[in-house]
Amino acid sequence: QVQLVESGGGSAQAGGSLRLSCKVSGRTFSTDFTGWFRQAPGKEREFVAAVRWTSSVPYYADSVKGRFTISSDNGKDTVYLQMNSLKPEDTAIYYCAASTRFFTNDRPVPYWGQGAQVIVSS
Repeated sequence: QVQLVESGGGSAQAGGSLRLSCKVSGRTFSTDFTGWFRQAPGKEREFVAAVRWTSSVPYYADSVKGRFTISSDNGKDTVYLQMNSLKPEDTAIYYCAASTRFFTNDRPVPYWGQGAQVIVSS
């Protein structure tokens, strides 16, 4: 059974950094692509970044390119999202997501974490 458990997040000032972690239990080919979405109050959930375990190739939304870095640690079954140069508009609940298929929207995603709050103040 696949389980995604996020940790990290919290509050930061604009320009600061935070790191999210997503521990993947029961990892199989069905979680080959693992990554992050976020949802701000009153807005739709949006894709942030994803990585493929087998190749470590990362994918990013344009809004976070150059500021966020996604990485995977096969030994720890954990995906990380390092968030630098944070902006107030990065404030959202961040969800870990996993799928056997590549994703930039939530339709192909069957597995979700519980969410981690990120608040960026100006």
